[in-house]
Amino acid sequence: MAEAARTEVGEDQVLSVPRFVGRDRELAALEGALGTAPALVLLEGEAGIGKTRLLRECLATWTGQGHRVLTGACPELRVPYTLGAMVDAVRDGVDNVASLPLSGLAGALRPLFPEWADDLPPAPEPLKDATSARHRLFRAFMELLGRLDVGVLVIEDVHWADEATLEFLLFLVSRCPQTVSVVLTYRRDEVPPGSLLLRLTSRPPADGHLVRLVLEPLDIDDTASLVSSMLTGQSVSHEFAAFLHARTEGVPLAVEESVRLMHDRADLVRKDGGWTRRRLERIEVPPTIRDAVLDRVGRVEPGTRTVLYAASVLSGPTDQATLREVTALPEDTFAAHAAEALGGGLLRELRLGQWAFRHSLASHAVYEAIPPEERRVMHLRAGRALERWTLPPVAQLARHFRLAGDVEAACRYTEQAADLCVQSGDVATAALLMHSLVTTMAVPPEVLVRLVTEIQFQALSGSDPYSETIASLRRALDAAMPTPGQRALLRFQIGRLLMAAGDMEAGRAEILAAVPGLRPGRPEAARARILLALPLGVARPAREHLRWLREAPSADTATTPLDRLQLSVERAFALVMLGEERGWEEARHIPDAVGDPREASIVAIGHANFAEAAMRWGRYDEARTRLATAQSLAERHELLDYLDTIAASRAHLDWFTGNWAELSERTAQLAAGHGVRLKDRCEAALVAGLILAATGEREAALERLDFAGRDDQQLIEATAASARLWLRDGDVDQALRLTDGLAEAVVDGGIWTRACDFTTVRVAALAAAGRHDDALRLTDAFSQALGDNDAPAALAGLTQCRAVLAEADGHLPEAALLHERAADRWQALPRPYDALLARERGAHCRLAGGDEGEREPALSTLVDVRRALHELGARHDAERVARFLNEQGVSVRETRGPGRPSYGNRLSPRELEVARLLLEGRTNRQIAHALVVSTQTVSSQVRSAMRKLKVTTRTGLALRIVELGLLAESQPPSQSPSPSQSPSQS
Repeated sequence: MAEAARTEVGEDQVLSVPRFVGRDRELAALEGALGTAPALVLLEGEAGIGKTRLLRECLATWTGQGHRVLTGACPELRVPYTLGAMVDAVRDGVDNVASLPLSGLAGALRPLFPEWADDLPPAPEPLKDATSARHRLFRAFMELLGRLDVGVLVIEDVHWADEATLEFLLFLVSRCPQTVSVVLTYRRDEVPPGSLLLRLTSRPPADGHLVRLVLEPLDIDDTASLVSSMLTGQSVSHEFAAFLHARTEGVPLAVEESVRLMHDRADLVRKDGGWTRRRLERIEVPPTIRDAVLDRVGRVEPGTRTVLYAASVLSGPTDQATLREVTALPEDTFAAHAAEALGGGLLRELRLGQWAFRHSLASHAVYEAIPPEERRVMHLRAGRALERWTLPPVAQLARHFRLAGDVEAACRYTEQAADLCVQSGDVATAALLMHSLVTTMAVPPEVLVRLVTEIQFQALSGSDPYSETIASLRRALDAAMPTPGQRALLRFQIGRLLMAAGDMEAGRAEILAAVPGLRPGRPEAARARILLALPLGVARPAREHLRWLREAPSADTATTPLDRLQLSVERAFALVMLGEERGWEEARHIPDAVGDPREASIVAIGHANFAEAAMRWGRYDEARTRLATAQSLAERHELLDYLDTIAASRAHLDWFTGNWAELSERTAQLAAGHGVRLKDRCEAALVAGLILAATGEREAALERLDFAGRDDQQLIEATAASARLWLRDGDVDQALRLTDGLAEAVVDGGIWTRACDFTTVRVAALAAAGRHDDALRLTDAFSQALGDNDAPAALAGLTQCRAVLAEADGHLPEAALLHERAADRWQALPRPYDALLARERGAHCRLAGGDEGEREPALSTLVDVRRALHELGARHDAERVARFLNEQGVSVRETRGPGRPSYGNRLSPRELEVARLLLEGRTNRQIAHALVVSTQTVSSQVRSAMRKLKVTTRTGLALRIVELGLLAESQPPSQSPSPSQSPSQS
């Protein structure tokens, strides 16, 4: 979301054993049954549902008044051992029977326990009647259990038990009195027809009470708790828990194995205070689940396997007629095999005539095991069957024909399905449908261009949704089949996507090659020229960019409202990036809210882009407002990429305006986040590097700034920040080397919007090197490029450049005045960090002037600057000023510690701000909108506040805050009422 903060689970982090969750009711029932012996407990549930774990948790605390517990299991064997589970239960629970007072009857056990031959009585005479012999054996077992003082006999997986074991269990529970409580676990869908187990479960014991427990899957909350327990108790996002629950149906083993698989593949990340997956798409099938499913599938008849294959291809509830058509089996054969698939438990009947896999993971496992050619043919049959429906499911048809390789049908149904998704507001699914088609099939050029134009890439997840599409466009371009017009359109799309992916120069080259072939009147002809007008990539003169913009046809010439909107937004953005005031006038006509999802995408990115431009101009209030509008649109229409863009831009804005609380964590984690686009990671890395530089972590800062420079839009500011670090260390030559290559952006290019932060440090480096003329020429060029534009940040930077020049010339009083004027201009934005640094330089100029009357005011200014820098979080700068003051005889304690304040168990300023809005009765979403953050961030801050104040509910938090008077302590003297309050309420 808008404050997406992520960190990855390293492979060296060990997952914990999952906690026992979601079974309190069943545990209480089992404990109650065993506490009132004798009992027959039937514990039913599918594989992996937690039967064994429930027994283990119960028996771990069961005392049973000293009685012994024996546990055996029936393994899945082709030919089960006679009484194997009973023998294993006794043998595992008892070392020897030498001390037991056994009668001669126990000699019948000798064949089953040859290792106890020396301790058992002699074997009795053989009986000719097999039934009598088995009865004697059962009686011998009963005697042994009695002499061992067995209180509970547990036999697991009795659906795989041999007949003799089931007969003994029937014999045991039919005794009067029943001396042993019996607990049996089994899977109902794997009980063979005619099994004695059905007789055992269908009648109550003769002298005990019957307890039936059926374990159901975990719900979403319990799923989240189970996953959290594997991640050292840390929270799990609801979105991730819901996703995992949907894929595993809440089966604990499937949940656990899925989490372990994601952990092994480093696919788990921290986001907004909770664990989630990098991408909430389909989940891989854990090997444990896959092997178990395929083992069952491998043991069924070939025709039954075909039914299962067809069901997995259809991938959801389907009627029997469609299922039979996909199998291509004769009707009578299909009926028999379908019944076997249903009886085996892999398929289930959801409602009359509708069948599907019991678990989606099982479906995926079977689907992946289908031979490729058989799978393709089944998809083709599925598509043809579904086409005949009265209301054909176009999204399913698009998938089936795409996977069947039918290009024409896949294109037709994909476009229909995408149109329906857009009409219903589901932009993400529409984008995914079209992206899947163009990246997996050789689509005709004209269709490919149309689809790529319509894909909302911002709605796709993942860090790079562009490369595969670019590759498809290049394949179409290289096929030597397109017409010249089609080739131009393909090149334009390649260039557009390359620029969106951050490769500005390669993108410009493709668009330049496309322009001559783009037919006048098409929107691509205008868009190509606007993209070439953007001052991105290698520096070019402003006049060249403006020439492209003049050549671009007016938006009024576009034939559709959507094209007119897009051209209007892009043209206005190009103007403001070129430093043209009239661009802001055009930007004011961009709407704040639209209903059409495609228009919402254009408007959302437009506001985000204008927010970026507003920061370059120094219009921070406008930037914040536009980010709020962009976020509202992006959240409403699920434009996932924009949310990361907004998060990075807001972090940048918070850096400028001095809102540094928690900024280091937000940006550092966002910069490292997987699934985040490179441009957003680079902007976050830039801010993280700036914070590290201000706190004195030089090497880490340079590393982050170097990474930030990988994105064209952050390159100049990142380079300037690195140069400032070198200059601070006294390495003037390195500062000059870093900025040499970018100087032409201002001197020759005249594009001042990219030069504000760069020019100030470049001028300082030139002045420090004694190159006064070059510094003056650069300052004049900056001033000339700026002209009379209302750009507060650039004006403050220009004033600072002139202050540096005056200081270098030895005109210290003038330099002091100019530094102070620059500080005032920075503060008015507000941009407090730069204001404090400028005020510091002004004070040093006054001290260096030698006027004793200036000494005390200058030192007093430095005391205030040091305190403000410390409060801001600029530890390194605060310590530098403190050291200087101490050298001047002014006693100032150097305050060390982290740059960002540590609040311990006190609420941070942002948590207090959230609490204040919470007390007004606002929801998390309303608070998020007011603070321009994500709802996840608000939830995280609410949880943090509850933890600090030791409450567990929002109501408890509100009451505790009021009781402690926290808001009263933090309330400023004059507070304007919130929009939801009247003045009296405030």
